[in-house]
Amino acid sequence: MSDTYQADLAWAQAQDAADPLRGFRDEFLIPPHEGRDGFYFCGNSLGLQPRAVRPALSAELDYWGELAVEGHFKGRAPWLNYEDYLRDDLAALVGAKPIEVVAMNTLGVNLHLMMVSFYRPTAERPAILVEAGAFPTDRYAVESQIRYHGFDPADALIELEGDGPNGTLTMAAIERALAEHGQRVALVLLPGIQYRTGQAFDLKAITALAHARGCTVGFDLAHAVGNLPLALHDTGADFAVWCHYKYVNSGPGAVGGVFVHERHAQADLPRFHGWWGNRRDNRFQMAPDFDPTPGAEGWQLSNPPILAMVPLRISLEIFRRAGMERLRAKSLRLTGYLEWLVNTQLADLLQIITPADPAQRGAQLSIRVLGGRERGRALFDYLVERGIIGDWREPDVIRISPAPLYNRFAECLAFAEAVRAWSAGR
Repeated sequence: MSDTYQADLAWAQAQDAADPLRGFRDEFLIPPHEGRDGFYFCGNSLGLQPRAVRPALSAELDYWGELAVEGHFKGRAPWLNYEDYLRDDLAALVGAKPIEVVAMNTLGVNLHLMMVSFYRPTAERPAILVEAGAFPTDRYAVESQIRYHGFDPADALIELEGDGPNGTLTMAAIERALAEHGQRVALVLLPGIQYRTGQAFDLKAITALAHARGCTVGFDLAHAVGNLPLALHDTGADFAVWCHYKYVNSGPGAVGGVFVHERHAQADLPRFHGWWGNRRDNRFQMAPDFDPTPGAEGWQLSNPPILAMVPLRISLEIFRRAGMERLRAKSLRLTGYLEWLVNTQLADLLQIITPADPAQRGAQLSIRVLGGRERGRALFDYLVERGIIGDWREPDVIRISPAPLYNRFAECLAFAEAVRAWSAGR
């Protein structure tokens, strides 16, 4: 595929004109820069706002104003069972059955709720296996859960050091760790995509390895949902958690998502009980005994925040129309083009640390500037001043993520040209 790429604006614009998904860009608000659209490559951190969100929120505010409590039962999408309007699209997005998913809370809260049920340490099996350098949400949560259960993280937190190029982690390393520590591991908690390196993992293979050792398996899919086609049910994982404010474009601090595998749908697992997790058919009987809804909805605590759910409903509708398979096909070419530009036009300036194998990454490329952190930060600031928005992750990584819903080939070329201009100016 790379032999068809060209570092030429006419070529890039031709690719954009032929893109069958090109119309979706118009459904998003592109941050402006000096009177024109900026170049936004930060959907891995915060996705753009769909234009349909504002009128949809306005409609809900109108219902609230006109109907008050009756809005639970009237209007286009009555609030009482609002999660119903998201469930099927959310299940399709992550490759799950509708009973296996729910939108609720935020990622960190959901991770703790899942560990209440799925991290059940014993003296013989107290440990949690994570990757070294895990995102703080995961690192802080697992350490605090270990302490809460009376164990010492120095002994019960096992961190997998990267053994591949640029700090990436091989399946062989995961297999070795489970062979060595599996009998002590209660929970394996790994990301779908590692946030700093951009490496994507084989969730089904990891689950099989961990289950063979008697471990429970959960995934943090913050950087994977809306980025990669997922098949959560088929992975066999026990649970997964994620946010919706990155590639799923549902707004800062958006309501998060949870997957609980169907085999646990009726299981009598320990959990924190909440009214909204009680069965619908007797929820309003206000009985003292908790009767959980089968499936992931049984982990809900409170009624959903409607105004926060609206952007997610809108975004899920966009993903349904675009289709993850089509988005992935475009993403492979778009990120492949960015990679080709870096490797052929900027190899004397930049190094990509994300795996070169497209099967081991999503949209994101994590890039280091040759010459160290100071030069890297100088380039990052230069790009921001020119309306080219990626993000910076300490100690020295610039993340550039062309999202297929709204990014273009011509924007990738503009990034490369800006890097070359920065180098020439220095």
